[in-house]
Amino acid sequence: MSSQTKLLLEALRGKKTHRPPIWLMRQAGRYLPEYREVRQQAGTFLDLCYSPDLATEVTLQPIRRFGFDASILFSDILVIPDALGQKVEFKENIGPVLSPIIRSAADLDRLRPDEAIDRLGPVFQTVRNLSSSLPKDVTLIGFAGAPWTVATYMVGGEGSRDQADTRLWAYAEPAAFEQLIETLVDTTAAYLVAQVDAGAEVLQLFDTWAGSLPEREFERWCIAPVAQIVKQV
Repeated sequence: MSSQTKLLLEALRGKKTHRPPIWLMRQAGRYLPEYREVRQQAGTFLDLCYSPDLATEVTLQPIRRFGFDASILFSDILVIPDALGQKVEFKENIGPVLSPIIRSAADLDRLRPDEAIDRLGPVFQTVRNLSSSLPKDVTLIGFAGAPWTVATYMVGGEGSRDQADTRLWAYAEPAAFEQLIETLVDTTAAYLVAQVDAGAEVLQLFDTWAGSLPEREFERWCIAPVAQIVKQV
């Protein structure tokens, strides 16, 4: 097998590889001293995500240190609500806090999906930087949050173990919640396509809170929206 062969791409194509490809979902982050140094320079966490030079550097750090077979874009699933116009803050000992929360059709009207992709331009520049900087045998992975999981933060305002606020609103106002999901489907699909255009070779959708839904709602709010994104991409 050539030294330039990308093991992850070969495995995803169903080809036999001489060993399994290795990468970790959070391979860039606070456990690395070099990451902590860059993090101090950045300002807020979102400032780091939106700084192409710094985000490129922290994405490359675990590749230099460990030689993984894939590199996953350093970003966050909540850049989507931020780009839509919702305020996103990462607070110490709390985590992400979003405001104002989405609980009505009027709240949905404040979102700006027509501006979202332009606002995510720095992320695409990071992808371009990585595409030209990574070793030739390392696969570049792009990603986004799946609509249900992103919606739980937009509606709940922060992380929750049971997503009760989001489930309650989805049951009480299904048409409005469907509108939010549709906005997230279209914005996420466009976001992923732009990552591919910038050089991403593999895409992932993270649906962290999918397990909180019963079967019927799981099909409606998780499976169906993801299928729509896949179709658009």
